[in-house]
Amino acid sequence: MKILVLNCGSSSVKYKLIDSTDKKVLAEGGVEKIGLPDSFLKFKRPDGTKETIVVNMPDAKEAVKNVLKVLTDPKEGVIKSFDEIDAVGHRVVHGMEKFNKSVLITPEVIEKVKECYAVAPLHNPANITGIEAVTEILPNVPQVGVFDTAFHQTMPAKAYMYALPYKDYEKYGVRRYGFHGTSHRYVSRRACEFLGLDYDKQRIITCHIGNGASITAIEDGKSIDTSMGLTPTEGLMMGTRVGDVDPGALIYLMQQLGLDADGLSKHIQKESGVLGIFEKSSDMRDIEDGIAKGDERAKLAMDMYEYRILKYIGAYTAVLGGVDVIVFTGGVGENQLSTREVICKKLAYLGVTFDAEANNCRGKEVEISGKDSKVHVVVIPTDEEMMIAQDTAAIVESI
Repeated sequence: MKILVLNCGSSSVKYKLIDSTDKKVLAEGGVEKIGLPDSFLKFKRPDGTKETIVVNMPDAKEAVKNVLKVLTDPKEGVIKSFDEIDAVGHRVVHGMEKFNKSVLITPEVIEKVKECYAVAPLHNPANITGIEAVTEILPNVPQVGVFDTAFHQTMPAKAYMYALPYKDYEKYGVRRYGFHGTSHRYVSRRACEFLGLDYDKQRIITCHIGNGASITAIEDGKSIDTSMGLTPTEGLMMGTRVGDVDPGALIYLMQQLGLDADGLSKHIQKESGVLGIFEKSSDMRDIEDGIAKGDERAKLAMDMYEYRILKYIGAYTAVLGGVDVIVFTGGVGENQLSTREVICKKLAYLGVTFDAEANNCRGKEVEISGKDSKVHVVVIPTDEEMMIAQDTAAIVESI
């Protein structure tokens, strides 16, 4: 079954065409700067070479049209017609309590996703735009929604409730939902396959660390706690997001800086995190360069970033009553050797030993803990698209 996986953002669309039978990626690429004069589509050919096409794409519908055009192009395409696309799987960011698993897209599902706009104003509208574009262009092709929040719906109330008035939860759905669920689900399962362990009998801590970052505690195959909350702003220090912060500090800043809600949102989501401390960049590679040059702000940003990761791993080890497997994934988790080393060495109290030679690699599946380590520490590159394709195929085949 050929599955087109779409991740539609406010100004971008990422795609992969995957054969779910043999898990082969047939095509992949993305559209960027949708709605701007210099919008473009980039894709990777089967031989690994890349191409970029500058084309006017005023909206997501045109973006999806251009993706399909490239897929069926006589020279660059990998399929001859749209008829070869058996289904489309969509990443949908927020499902609140309405969705605890992936679902077939129906008009009723679309309406429920729209009801979540208030808690994911940057993501869910873009996700729906992609769904509606496919519905118009490929009206007879089944579509599936795979929710970032679904995996975390197994959390107990003591983990997902905030100590706010209970009516805030009852009336407005204010609680911890968590994100990156598809990634946490994929890498935790894959880690156990890689290590030859029974997934349903492990205590796992997955660290999805990148520009956006979250950590999840998984017990016997189920998420029992995660660092992101009602929105993706809570938890770890991120590229431009503040992470955990005293709510009183936010009230104080609103008063001192004269910020309204939109202004505060920009302050904590676009101007904080690594960028807020370093001030020059949110890219961890720039932080590493700054540290090498003796930049104190770069060092402070890195110290804070790693410290919060350690705190969450420690907290979730306590929640789980110990830990069997720790997984690193995401842009930083898969590629930043120094951070993995710092974290592992700080976890010596758990019986973690570190294999520096094994750690000397990027973007590969590898165990970086020593043979005598009491905890397996592994790097597993995430593949959310493959997880979406597998869910989509399973749901469509069951129709």
